[in-house]
Amino acid sequence: MTDYSTIDFSPLVEASADEVVTHSFVQDVRLASGKTLALITLDNGRDHTRPNTFGPATLIELGERLDALRLRASAGEIAGVAITGKPFILAAGADLSKVGDLDSIEVARLLPRLGHHVFGKLHTLGVPTFTFINGLALGGGLEIALNSDYRTVDTSAAGIGLPEVFLGLIPGWGGSWLLPNLIGIENALKVIIENPLKMNRMLRPAQVLELGIADASFGSATFLESSLAWASGVIEGTTRASRPNVPGKLERLAKWDIALGIARKTLESKIGTEPVAPYLALDLIKAAKSVSREEGFALEDEALTTLIAGDQFRASIYAFNLVQKRAKRPAGAPDKALAKKITKVGVIGAGLMASQFALLFVRRLQVPVVITDLDQARVDKGVAHIRDEIRALAEKGRISGDEANRLAALIHGTTDRAEFADCDWVIEAVFEELEIKQNVFADFEKIVREDTILATNTSSLSVEKIGAKLAHPERLVGFHFFNPVAVMPLIEVVKAPATNDETLSTAMVVAKNLRKNAVITRDTPGFVVNRVLAVLLGEAMRAVDAGTGFGTVDSALAPLGLPMAPSALLDLVGLKVGAHVLDTHHNAFPERFYRSENLHKLADYGTLLERDAKGKVKGFDKGALKLVSGGKSPVSEAEILRRVQDGLATEIHLMLEDDVVHAAEDIDLCLILGAGWPFIDGGITPYLDRVGASSRTFGASFHDPQIRGL
Repeated sequence: MTDYSTIDFSPLVEASADEVVTHSFVQDVRLASGKTLALITLDNGRDHTRPNTFGPATLIELGERLDALRLRASAGEIAGVAITGKPFILAAGADLSKVGDLDSIEVARLLPRLGHHVFGKLHTLGVPTFTFINGLALGGGLEIALNSDYRTVDTSAAGIGLPEVFLGLIPGWGGSWLLPNLIGIENALKVIIENPLKMNRMLRPAQVLELGIADASFGSATFLESSLAWASGVIEGTTRASRPNVPGKLERLAKWDIALGIARKTLESKIGTEPVAPYLALDLIKAAKSVSREEGFALEDEALTTLIAGDQFRASIYAFNLVQKRAKRPAGAPDKALAKKITKVGVIGAGLMASQFALLFVRRLQVPVVITDLDQARVDKGVAHIRDEIRALAEKGRISGDEANRLAALIHGTTDRAEFADCDWVIEAVFEELEIKQNVFADFEKIVREDTILATNTSSLSVEKIGAKLAHPERLVGFHFFNPVAVMPLIEVVKAPATNDETLSTAMVVAKNLRKNAVITRDTPGFVVNRVLAVLLGEAMRAVDAGTGFGTVDSALAPLGLPMAPSALLDLVGLKVGAHVLDTHHNAFPERFYRSENLHKLADYGTLLERDAKGKVKGFDKGALKLVSGGKSPVSEAEILRRVQDGLATEIHLMLEDDVVHAAEDIDLCLILGAGWPFIDGGITPYLDRVGASSRTFGASFHDPQIRGL
């Protein structure tokens, strides 16, 4: 086994010379029993905008504090040690800002070893150790808790989880071994693999307690005092921790390998085999069944080193920085001081998409929202759906009963358009037909005030043309959500030629208040996401029309690592919508975008994938396959992938030349947030550079400073 105490970690510390150190402040707390507990508070001295992180210097300092406390414990001066964080934040995990710059695999190997060396001390202090999870606890922030003997959690803590797989890593400071041995195989798979791959889903405090990650939970007002009292009971032997999900012998013998086999097949079907981290995580969780703690930690060392030294992690860090930094400072956004205050929202339409809009606006903006449609029956159905969704949020514990009642009261439906007169913001969710949208806005402009912002959710139509019948087109902006509205984090804010800065600023502030990331695009067919996806779907249908099976096409594009294959994407967006998107782009750029007659046949037929009674996909519908058969020149998987890569590189290069967005990074951000483009590719443009598509199509790379817009 590795003797971490003999390792020289100074090269790692030197590589992070400008680290923002999270200090470990120690104070003695006298417990009710009269015994003393040493409380370590992690604090980097910054406000809440810079969470605590674990860089090399931070870990070295924490290790020194723990060494000193071990001596005090052996001398009988303290009866326990606890760790907590500054207000609302325990720690956001490892400081990854310099990890991608480590210049050798030998130095990279020091990072997992240092984490194990320091966190492992919590297991050998000679007195009970506790972590009081008072807020944000991600990655290493949760792993420091797992390395402790006991844990409590604040009932209002936000952001708890192990997101490493999402970033192309694995929980490498004990989490891959400790968690499955604490909460069982199925629960561990959910936390370590399933949640990160579902848009990095977090755990709620109630789940942390229910799973057995935490032993007790307390409200914010008395969290520290209650946690100290609970710890005192543990030290005195009057309080025992209940661990409901610790795996027993039967689970290890029968359930463990079965669950892993199912998880592996599920991963292969959903993400393919290109991502390395999820499968390494599976291997570590498998080993956790039978290897010792020390052996498990050694396996984590090697796995994390492999990932840190690999291309997928470096690409993930590029993508992570886009989401964490560029998304917070959108390129081209006007001064937010120009934004108009929104006190009432109007939604034109009462269907599913409109209802999603209304629910999001009322929940996030906390202002009155009025919806309308062609008749009262549709309006009533829409309002009922929204209130059902609010009720469901309350039943799941996502909002309180009082808040549910307040939100439900803010929703109103009517066929009387005059009730839109005092709205500050009106958004349409009507059929994707240019003339319909034009007429709707022309009608409502006569009702609303001259300064009311008008927003269209069009996915591909020209915003300028939608506003052609407006007297004041300067107050019209594109505001393109992605489905499902509550989940997808991107909004494409489309600036038409007439859109003024007040309108654009208001749209950007509204997007932020909706807790969405907004990217400003020029008014052009498909904007960013749909234009890029139209390339992919067009080439997929071109291959199908030539006689290539849908299964072959899906397999050919698996190396892209997208969250779903082309057939599943068509099934999700709808065959009619897919055909409409391709037609729109073909009409705008006939020389580059493919129009598929077979896709129109499929749209008329109505289905592509066959499902069972529960809605689970069984395979391709035989009638659909017969409908598109007949091509005589099937294309190989390698050729399909190359065509897609080159088509994407060509189109994105043209988009940048045409100033659709400010930079390649904005296209990467749109695809990551709006289409689930995998972090391991680092965004679409770095991927196209790496596979040579950029060089093949325009003789350079997207990330060459010579390229305009980068």
